[in-house]
Amino acid sequence: YDLMISHKEELGQLITLEQGKPLKEAIGEIGYGASFIEFFAEEAKRVYGDIIPATLTDRRLFVLKQKFRQNILGPPCSQAEKKIAEPVGVVGAIAPWNFPLAMITRKVGPALACGCTVVVKPSELTPLTALAAAELSLQAGIPPGALNVVMGKASDIGDALLASSQVRKITFTGSTAVGKKLMAGAAGTVKKVSLELGGNAPCIIFDDADLDVAVKGALAAKFRNSGQTCVCANRVIVQEVVFGVLLAHSCVMLPPLRITSTCFALARSKDATVSSSYAPYGAVIHWLFLECSSIPSAYVTDACKTCAQFFNPHAVGIYDKFAQAFSKAVQNLQVGDGFDEGVAQGPLINEAAVQKVDIQLWSPISSFFVESFIQDAISKGARVILGGKRHSLGMTFYEPTIISDVKSEMLLSRDEVFGPVAPLLRFKTEEEAIQMANDTNAGLAAYVFTKSIPRSWRVAEALEYGLVGINEGLISTEVAPFGGVKQSGLGREGSKYGMDEYLELKYVCLGNMNSES
Repeated sequence: YDLMISHKEELGQLITLEQGKPLKEAIGEIGYGASFIEFFAEEAKRVYGDIIPATLTDRRLFVLKQKFRQNILGPPCSQAEKKIAEPVGVVGAIAPWNFPLAMITRKVGPALACGCTVVVKPSELTPLTALAAAELSLQAGIPPGALNVVMGKASDIGDALLASSQVRKITFTGSTAVGKKLMAGAAGTVKKVSLELGGNAPCIIFDDADLDVAVKGALAAKFRNSGQTCVCANRVIVQEVVFGVLLAHSCVMLPPLRITSTCFALARSKDATVSSSYAPYGAVIHWLFLECSSIPSAYVTDACKTCAQFFNPHAVGIYDKFAQAFSKAVQNLQVGDGFDEGVAQGPLINEAAVQKVDIQLWSPISSFFVESFIQDAISKGARVILGGKRHSLGMTFYEPTIISDVKSEMLLSRDEVFGPVAPLLRFKTEEEAIQMANDTNAGLAAYVFTKSIPRSWRVAEALEYGLVGINEGLISTEVAPFGGVKQSGLGREGSKYGMDEYLELKYVCLGNMNSES
């Protein structure tokens, strides 16, 4: 821990060189990564078992969490102690490129604390950061062979780890597709598996949210690390005013002077005898009440909005205000070299990442325009309100992008973008927001912005996600469990629960306890 903190500037520069994130973010990752080493070094002292009340008086029951009594950093265990307390065994840790240090320490920290040796396979895109961390571990006194870093082709190393009977656990952070392959491969030797996989995080903005807090939180949740994190807000779901219901009730109290040509058009669609030149006032109101409850958005005029909000001043929605404020904040993000002062967004990791999000890119291999997330959304009615193209800096720099009027059936809503693209979706009711948020195979992180404490609890409990942030866009910490449900993974990292992934439970029953001898 101390060595990582004292070398945070050099390590941060190495991450920026390899991965591209702004230097300030890279140095922040060093502190975040080091926090796992510090936490698990202390947590190793608190691996407790359980005493179980026995149903028979001559028995004593207890549960051990198996680990070395002295971990690999301390004095060696006696042979008797080793027989009593064995760790899980050799751990194969496969780490990603987006957080090349923190995703290693989050795995290595608990593994070493539990007495396991580790074979780390870093991303081929960020190998130097892993090697630097391994060098610091030797300087810190971790014995040679306890932490090992292996470079090479991912598939070859992965196959070797899966095939080895000595490797008893696989821990992986990366895509869901690769995670499924590792899970299947681990079945051959029945290894323990921890998987932290892809996400499709919703960020729900209710109309009672503090606008400034919501914009700040959504900005952090979406655009940190150029949108290349598994907990990024992949769908920003914002409440709009339910004009149909508001108008239906407003029209009952509608003064004659507020009846516009739009009102008459709606009424005439129900009753041809209603005309703009003559109609009983009551008849118009009657038909407006029926029609406005399901009024098409095209019929909602400024007069309708004024009328509805006059009678219902608090139920006005927040979509338009949020979109405007969010766009202004995103527009101020400076894109550039991660070493330049003030830069908030660096390049994407490689050309493939750009092609996934770009509107249309010419492929020199197949000579056709590559269909992308954004192009799919535009073809189905979405609008680019900011960005949507490569940055003028060229290479793999991409403009921070906001797409409005995104629908649930679009690729932007169905799959993880992993880039600086924020899709804005609309919802009307709390129930609809929850349904939209849960309509995915992923279940890693979710974000909710509201001032209502009861709503916070209701929504947090209803969301099918492993992590939920309320009025906060940055929620990961070493002291809290990190992991998802559904196809976002298995197990938890960080916190005391992260230790359990590297321990074996052993139940011991002591019988004949009433004997004199």
